[in-house]
Amino acid sequence: MALDHDIYELGDLPLQSGQILKNARLAYKTYGTLNAARDNCIVFPTYYTGTHHSNARLIGAGRVLDPARYFIVVPNLFGNALSSSPSNAAGEQAGAGFPEMTIYDNVLAQHRLVTGYLGVRAIKLATGWSMGAVQAFQWASLFPELVERLLPFCGAARCSPHNFVFLEGVKAALCADGHFQGGRYTSPPEAGLRAFGRVYCGWAYSQAFFRDGLYRNLGCDSVEAFLVAWEDEHLAWDANDLLAKLWTWQHADLGANERFQGDFAAALGAIRAKTIIMPGDRDLYFPVEDSRIEAELIPDAELRPFRSDYGHCAGAPGRFPAETAFLEQALRDLLES
Repeated sequence: MALDHDIYELGDLPLQSGQILKNARLAYKTYGTLNAARDNCIVFPTYYTGTHHSNARLIGAGRVLDPARYFIVVPNLFGNALSSSPSNAAGEQAGAGFPEMTIYDNVLAQHRLVTGYLGVRAIKLATGWSMGAVQAFQWASLFPELVERLLPFCGAARCSPHNFVFLEGVKAALCADGHFQGGRYTSPPEAGLRAFGRVYCGWAYSQAFFRDGLYRNLGCDSVEAFLVAWEDEHLAWDANDLLAKLWTWQHADLGANERFQGDFAAALGAIRAKTIIMPGDRDLYFPVEDSRIEAELIPDAELRPFRSDYGHCAGAPGRFPAETAFLEQALRDLLES
């Protein structure tokens, strides 16, 4: 079957953990053409359960992210079943044997793709939603001379303790399934995957979303129908893939690398990109308070929150018209600055 994306072969990839990801493969999709100056690139990494298909909802003719103007690169997160993941790895690294990978590992691999293979000389913008935002922060911090603009939305530069605890909850729900067998299952742990989806659902949207029945706007006539929809969505995922990406999320920390030696403030202070940070005012994962701290540590950064009862999902690419328009106006303001 023909692929609708490309694969960049990284070979054996050294990781922060000291492990090596064998025969590493980075799946990516490009939109538009790199100009002669090689400086019209936008890097737009994927989110937790997203792929380049998901991000494509913000890309198109006449949109702010227009392939006629920009060369848009969408790298797929390791663990998302397109890039190297537990579900497609071979030998001892398949399934539960897949190595632990950080945001730093992801971004260094993406940097090899973007600058080494694709030949980009300047990045007009790094942006992304949720885990995509975490990667965008990492891009701007590690490569301040390369990244000219930064717009992370509904994400953070590190995983907060409260966010870590939320993820422990969904992980525990999945791993409690007897069929999970420590990740060495022979058939999908469906009860665990359903439980994972149910627990996750309550965090993705706000209290007001459920109180006011906004799930009806998404085609569900009751809370139970909405919960079942979340179950069904997660049944489509490999359990080890979900957990591999979850580990990456939980261990996200902009300063946790050789350059910054754990100094989070220094990692943010290294960013030179023109920056707009866009948290959701009712996001239960990445609250405005955390984003305000980040904005204060990045030179001249602007904080521009979503005002939305859709919680974390206010930033979901192309999902809600008003929120999408608000995001695209910020993207336009930044790209035209």
